[in-house]
Amino acid sequence: MSGRVLVVDDEVEMQRALRAGLKYHDFDVRAVGSGEEAVREAAVWRPDVILLDLGLPGMDGFTTLKSLRPTTRAAVIVVSVMPGEKDKVRALDAGADDYVVKPFGTDELVARIRAVLRRQANLREGEPVIKCGDLEIDLARRLVSVDGTAVHLTPTEYELLRYLGLHAGKPVTHTTLLRQVWGEYAVGDRYNTRYVVAQIRKKLGDDPANPRFILNEPGVGYRLFCLGQ
Repeated sequence: MSGRVLVVDDEVEMQRALRAGLKYHDFDVRAVGSGEEAVREAAVWRPDVILLDLGLPGMDGFTTLKSLRPTTRAAVIVVSVMPGEKDKVRALDAGADDYVVKPFGTDELVARIRAVLRRQANLREGEPVIKCGDLEIDLARRLVSVDGTAVHLTPTEYELLRYLGLHAGKPVTHTTLLRQVWGEYAVGDRYNTRYVVAQIRKKLGDDPANPRFILNEPGVGYRLFCLGQ
């Protein structure tokens, strides 16, 4: 799976390294050094994925992300030296599709890029059944099964799992899940998500110590893990 990748980083060495590594994996790559250039290039070139550094001169990465979101359908993967949970949550809630902390391996980055490209393709096709290893979520019939065996979820449990499924491979923050499943009034009450995720895991037979499906993103939220994503 290949596509267009726009690298947004003010370090020339990082631009060169990413361009070389991604071209080796058959991606078409362009690189810019500022947020202002990123917004212009994204509008003209229409990349499939944008790798966005947060520590940009002038327009910082967060402002750039907010400027990109209304104007492009490209997936945005934040690539940053900032490892803090607050930065991850802020970026994801602002519309980032994933977050990778520098330094990172090329194989990891390529896997993340391919995961968001697959997710985009599935959403465009309106795939009625989300398959995640042995887990299947039938969106049309609102049915969930593991290894072919039906799993009975409450409406709230289903809605939370459905949302994770629609964003499979992407870390989803507590705030986003609370807003999508319970509504604005529940934002800030993380106990809701923790309790419901625990119930879903029991019903899926998903051991939190060695999860097959739902991964913890410490301090951030959860990610539905699928092989290849």
